[in-house]
Amino acid sequence: MRPAEGSGAPASRDPRPGAVGIVSRPRLSERLCAAQRVTVVSAPPGSGKTVLLRSWITEAGLAKSVAWVSVGGGERDPQRFWLSVLGALRQTAAGSGLVREVTAAPDLDGWAIAERLLKDLVPLEDRLWLVIDDVHELGPGEARQQLELMVMRAPEELRFVLATRHDLRLGLHRLRLEGKLTEIREPDMRFTAGEAQQLVSAAGVELTEPTLALLHARTEGWAAGLRLAALSLAGHPDPGRFAEEFSGSERTVAEYLLAEVLERQSDEVRRLLLRTSILERVSGPLADALTGGSGGERTLQELEETNAFVVALDARRSWFHYHHLFADLLQLELRRTTPGEVTALHRAATSWFAGHGHPVEAVRHAQAAQDWSLAARLLADHWPGLQLDGQATTVHELLAGFPVEAAATYAELGVLIAADELAQGSLEAAERYLRLAARGAAPGSAGRHEQLQVLLGMVRLLLARQRGNPGAVAEEARRLRAIAEAPDGGLPGLSEELRALALISLGSTEVWAALFAAAERHLEQGVALARRIGRPFLEFSGLAHQAVIETYRSFAQAAERSRQAIDLARRHGWADEPTAGTAYVMLGAALAWQARAEEAEPWVQRAERTIRAGTELAAAVGVHHVRGVLELARGRYQDALSALRAAEQLAGNLAAPHLLVPPTRGLLLHVLVRLGETARAEQALAELGEPDRERGESRTALAALRLAQDDPPAATAALAPVLDGSAPLIRGTWLVGAFLLEAIARDALGEPAAAERALECALDLAEPEGVQLFFLLQPAPGLLERHARHRTAHPSLIAEILDLLAGKTPAPPTGSQPPLKPLSGSEIRVLRYLPTNLSTPEIANELHVSRNTVRTHLSHLYAKLGTHRRTEAVERARALGLLAPLARRR
Repeated sequence: MRPAEGSGAPASRDPRPGAVGIVSRPRLSERLCAAQRVTVVSAPPGSGKTVLLRSWITEAGLAKSVAWVSVGGGERDPQRFWLSVLGALRQTAAGSGLVREVTAAPDLDGWAIAERLLKDLVPLEDRLWLVIDDVHELGPGEARQQLELMVMRAPEELRFVLATRHDLRLGLHRLRLEGKLTEIREPDMRFTAGEAQQLVSAAGVELTEPTLALLHARTEGWAAGLRLAALSLAGHPDPGRFAEEFSGSERTVAEYLLAEVLERQSDEVRRLLLRTSILERVSGPLADALTGGSGGERTLQELEETNAFVVALDARRSWFHYHHLFADLLQLELRRTTPGEVTALHRAATSWFAGHGHPVEAVRHAQAAQDWSLAARLLADHWPGLQLDGQATTVHELLAGFPVEAAATYAELGVLIAADELAQGSLEAAERYLRLAARGAAPGSAGRHEQLQVLLGMVRLLLARQRGNPGAVAEEARRLRAIAEAPDGGLPGLSEELRALALISLGSTEVWAALFAAAERHLEQGVALARRIGRPFLEFSGLAHQAVIETYRSFAQAAERSRQAIDLARRHGWADEPTAGTAYVMLGAALAWQARAEEAEPWVQRAERTIRAGTELAAAVGVHHVRGVLELARGRYQDALSALRAAEQLAGNLAAPHLLVPPTRGLLLHVLVRLGETARAEQALAELGEPDRERGESRTALAALRLAQDDPPAATAALAPVLDGSAPLIRGTWLVGAFLLEAIARDALGEPAAAERALECALDLAEPEGVQLFFLLQPAPGLLERHARHRTAHPSLIAEILDLLAGKTPAPPTGSQPPLKPLSGSEIRVLRYLPTNLSTPEIANELHVSRNTVRTHLSHLYAKLGTHRRTEAVERARALGLLAPLARRR
């Protein structure tokens, strides 16, 4: 007897809906209830088809409306089949009064029975289901043709449910085109993790979540595999270890798969399955290479069509993989029947994969054959391409497959291990392996010696980049390009890739050192080259670091550049790469400076998850800095202090000064002032060197300190070099804080006109970027409210700031696309009045220009923003950060 479908237990089929271990599957039952005229449930043996249908009948209360027919093995007698159908229909409420009884007779014709049944069912008014289980057992002759006729001509109220192990030729394609076919296939039949939990629990087994997840992955949701595992788990002393080791070689699983799948195949098909079982994926040509035969693709396609635990991986059905448990069984059988062939098969697979552009699989099979020399050579040959495509994790996994002593034996492998140590953040270990590789025995040929030099050059370049040393990166880039572009270079065809790597590595290092002009030039060239040669990972890396540059020009443009990099990362599966963290933190920075803390938080968290100080030291400084800015925006000054101190401490480990050190120190001083620790702020200022004390960020913080000490004249003296431009600033945003402090100081000195002018300057600078952080750091609500009562170009921004100071949350922006062209200064001045109720003539009066000039500016504004009306222009400008977002009123 065959094992029970769905339970997987080696016992006779139990059709009872209430059998122990049945799991309710409402997601499939609902599809059956809402099914069209014909439903096909097609899945491999043991998938739970029978149990699903029995459970559905019970749950839906259809026992009196369903006729159930189970087709016997190899059924080729139409008479016996149709008599079973008639008998099942007569047992239903609707069929009992319509379907006439027929007695078996030697000359009884299946066609006549089918035609008579169609006549009997013409008056059918109530819904009736005919479930035919194991319909694949129905022979290809007349019985199947008669069933096709019945499906085509049956009355609308008769619904068919066909359970099969593989697709049948029943003309169902016509029903599919008409939308009258419901299909439940193998992927649908796989048990979800929740259903798997119910199944093992019904067997009296309780598993931890990790153990269940492991078992679910091993079985791929196959019902019989889960049930067999649950039976074996009962009373097992170590369920976790059992789940980890559970495979197709486990006795009950092996017996089931042998009987139901493997022994049903021809000798030729069995040979193909066994010899290709060493592969993670197989194609027809690859199968032919391992079997020495032909027609492998057609065989694999037929196996997939018959649900023989062979699954297509692509729409063209050219690549396939075997179910994990089935592959385990095949490998066991291969080792049992022809153990001496396994190594040779791995070598043949290595040769095929290497020759067809699949280096990762070639290396894995060389390792499986324990041909370490070949595996090391293949990995070294293809490592630059893997590195440039962002596959560092894949390389790490491949390196783990080599024995420990291989690094000392193969110099090229030592270089790759150095690169892997670098990617893991172990700079000292990377340097040690580089020295070992440089001293190692030279490879056998001149070409391989040149390749070794290229590999060494690439890793040294990456090491210099990680240390944040622009000079060293530039030198290593020069050397690498010289080797790669030489006529006898070791990696022909990679010279442009290496040039793109050198440009982007140099540009990204220069960014963090605040060498913006050089960084912009190198990144633009590198991104353009990477795009042209089809290296999206390099392009993505360049875009992420271009976003850093944009942050020091325009938050709106920085956010847009960051989103471009993030979108590219998502498309290619690089969302967890450290480089993606750079884009995340720059987007978070833009939002944090705009005091949009809730929107910034998830991006900063992503950056914190992806960037580690050991692997991306310069970027990690940025993460801590932006975390500090975000906590400042929330008013969490102690948390801000911790984050900013961490940024300052990390920056001290870099070979060159980090661009964020001056603003980090400036914000640290602001935090100390907000915490009332003026003595510590004085001490921190005194400890700065002269050049650092004279920077604009330090002077702005000094002004805040003097105001806290009730010394406004000293505050204005500290600010004077900042406001006249003689004190350097990393970013002009700090002028917002400087003018705000100047306004507060002038107001305290009893100079209202000067205070108004300074505050208007602060608002002028803050509005285009939506910068509001300094207004939270140095709150002056009274000054802002007085200013709002006068004619100001910034009523919306002032309202937003006052809401923030009152603890209200700003509304999120609605778009992210940049304007088509940059706005001119005159256009920005007109734009600031658009959120007000002023008419065009009134705006002209405010700006002291003619009405026609305002109309011209409006026309240009609408064109650049892609809008047609004033309200649309205001919404678009707010979305871009050119105007402060609309405040939420409570």
